[in-house]
Amino acid sequence: MVDFKKAQEIINHEISALDFNREPKELYEPVNYILSIGGKRIRPALVLMACSLFSDQITHAVRPAIALEIFHNFTLLHDDMMDNSVLRRNQPTVHEKWNRNIAILSGDIMSILSYKYISYCPSGMLPTVLELFTETALEVCEGQQYDLNFETRNNIDVEDYLKMIELKTSVLIAASLKLGAILGGASLADADLLYEFGRNLGIAFQLRDDMLDVYGDTDKFGKKIGMDILANKKTYLILKTMEIADNKTGSQLSELISSRDFNPEEKINRVINIFDQLGIKELTIKKSEEYYEHALKTLDMVSVDQKSKSALKEFAMLLMDREH
Repeated sequence: MVDFKKAQEIINHEISALDFNREPKELYEPVNYILSIGGKRIRPALVLMACSLFSDQITHAVRPAIALEIFHNFTLLHDDMMDNSVLRRNQPTVHEKWNRNIAILSGDIMSILSYKYISYCPSGMLPTVLELFTETALEVCEGQQYDLNFETRNNIDVEDYLKMIELKTSVLIAASLKLGAILGGASLADADLLYEFGRNLGIAFQLRDDMLDVYGDTDKFGKKIGMDILANKKTYLILKTMEIADNKTGSQLSELISSRDFNPEEKINRVINIFDQLGIKELTIKKSEEYYEHALKTLDMVSVDQKSKSALKEFAMLLMDREH
């Protein structure tokens, strides 16, 4: 089986050779730019890894895998505008480097290009592949809209949040694995099991990411701690606190979230103090581990030998052990 590092190398080599040299250049330069400034290439690498579980030949999976990377980066262009972000991978975001109108149009072009590249698969597999890709694309956009809705809604609970991150984050990871399985000639049962492996792993990853935003080591995590708190994001930690806190503590947290009277450091420290009182860090880790363990159990059910699945297990462990 192809391991994660080898899959990354293949994808990075192919992406470095891409050059959307069309006119008008202002439309295509941002596409080349966003694809050239890095990224872990997790989703396309998973396509190749899953394909290699069932086939010795993975060449036919490379361009469909790149389609997922193009689509993922398209969502980042639009997310950055929605969040007014100025940096992406320590480089200026597309709307900062060019302007918002160009970023919108270049994102649209990337969405179209992703369909072009996903179509480069064996013709007999195209209907199944397109159905998977289209449904996933719809779900990712639905997840983003839920995320936007949550900014102005107060009646959000933990289950609402878990559904949102499933759509916004984990379904694309899940679809990457299922796509690779389909292209490798897997049975429908095995392809669905790999989808469930990715779905649960993606949710586990996002929960751990939420926890690291509050409790991570700044030097290792690569960004300032407490940014979700300052942005008043309704993460799992906030929603779990609201669920289990008594009325007094819940009111204190609501005041901290809604008030502008606290300086940033004070706000972060006071919210973390509430988390500590209620053991929210431990509860978040436990929930993340539940999804992680379920992901591994699902992977075990895939009908190939355990040795062949070791690379995916190592990837899952690496993803969950991350501190940055």
